[in-house]
Amino acid sequence: MAQASASHILVNSEEKAQELKTEIEGGADFAQLAKDNSSCPSSRQGGELGSFGRGQMVAEFDEVVFSAPVGVVQGPVKTQFGYHLILVTERND
Repeated sequence: MAQASASHILVNSEEKAQELKTEIEGGADFAQLAKDNSSCPSSRQGGELGSFGRGQMVAEFDEVVFSAPVGVVQGPVKTQFGYHLILVTERND
């Protein structure tokens, strides 16, 4: 079964997510921005969600994690929780 590891930053607006993505693309540290901005409890681990299988996350999130290139920040991705920036750190299809 396909497994992936990912980190994310969860914020409540698309604008905020886009702003953070721009900072990351400019060289800011993803984990540090997660700690400072993410509303998810995973923020304490720099946004790290650990390893999970296909179908364990909400559909919109799942789709990105199992299709996006590893190591490239994706988003903003809207789910019922808010807007995510997603960084796939590992995947075995």
